[in-house]
Amino acid sequence: MELEKYSIGIGDRFGFEGSAQLRALQKAAASGMQIAPVWNKSNREHIITGTAPEATRKAADEAVRTCRWHDPYYLDADHIDLATVDAFLPHCNFFTIDVVDSIGKPSTDHFTAAFLAAMAQYKGSLGIPGMHAPIQITEGVLMDFAQKYLCAIVEAGKVHRRIAETKGTATFVLEVSADEAQSPQTATELFLMLAAIAREGIPVQTIAPKFSGAFLKGIDYIGDIQQFAGEFHDDLAVIAFAVNNFDLPRNLKLSIHTGSDKFSLYPVMHQAIKGMDAGLHLKTAGTTWLEEVAGLAASGGRGLALAKEIYRESFLRCAELLRPYTAVVNIDKRRLPRPEQVGAWSSEEYVHALRHDPSCKSYNEHLRQLIHIGFKAAAEMGNRFTEMLGECRSTIEENVTANIYDRHLCPLFLGT
Repeated sequence: MELEKYSIGIGDRFGFEGSAQLRALQKAAASGMQIAPVWNKSNREHIITGTAPEATRKAADEAVRTCRWHDPYYLDADHIDLATVDAFLPHCNFFTIDVVDSIGKPSTDHFTAAFLAAMAQYKGSLGIPGMHAPIQITEGVLMDFAQKYLCAIVEAGKVHRRIAETKGTATFVLEVSADEAQSPQTATELFLMLAAIAREGIPVQTIAPKFSGAFLKGIDYIGDIQQFAGEFHDDLAVIAFAVNNFDLPRNLKLSIHTGSDKFSLYPVMHQAIKGMDAGLHLKTAGTTWLEEVAGLAASGGRGLALAKEIYRESFLRCAELLRPYTAVVNIDKRRLPRPEQVGAWSSEEYVHALRHDPSCKSYNEHLRQLIHIGFKAAAEMGNRFTEMLGECRSTIEENVTANIYDRHLCPLFLGT
């Protein structure tokens, strides 16, 4: 199974927006750009919403039938490890192996010695075509890498073998993710990670490193754009080199996690992937949920009242909701409006505060992040929430399609 050159994660917290998401990709296809849909939902999101992977499979298949989507599509077991993979095996054909919990754990002497011996041929100054400068590989660099990352890659190999034992080989797509690590991976570390992945026999098709700067949920990139552009370009060059030298899958590409709404980065990313003829996978799941809330608010009446209730519950339970997302959310509670203030808002005031439009003076990135992680409050409403999604369906679907197509696909993949 070979993932297409361009793909996008279109996860859906509650499973109601599959058709609206696919319509955005159909618009892109009509513009000449084929982008594969990947429904992604992590184990922690299933726990929070009280759902199971089979529900995501059912929703994705139904959307494909409804929209008459005839091209490949995927279901991603997002951020899984050996302890959580089994529940996803019958339903998924894409597996994102999260190695963060194993970073820094010691590897065995046997694995370390074998890795150091295999990489000795690359010691010195290694020029990689397309990189701004050679990477320097010394015995110390190799040992530091082995102590920090080798155990994580060995664990990823165990997860891969578990998947292959159940599903067979060549029947799924694999991603390795280190994007929620404490520190970014350098181009040298990415090179060595790919070497270790190849030695473990992991047929990785996408890899998600951590970049400099802050990739926070649902808001724009925070950091030096030119520094990111250099890191992104160098990582593309490293991947191309690794494919040719380590016998990795020919379609191996970068995966940008928490990639939604990184509007300031999309132009430099588009320029790089076009200039280097490289693929890209963008994970942007959470913004669909935000567009549902915006649609409720824009509908007025009971929809607006429910959107205000979601905010109030999220505000009161902020510390609880933050716990699973501390690495990817930064909310200044002093910048959040009080629930009673939001309770007096009109539809327009609520939508302007929530929607990611930096040109709007009312836009509040702290409120947006809070709502982003507040889907637990909506899940606990049960039928009250899902029935209101039905009442406000047309507005919500219009929001979801426009968000994916206009704000993500056009600037990143189409360059418009």
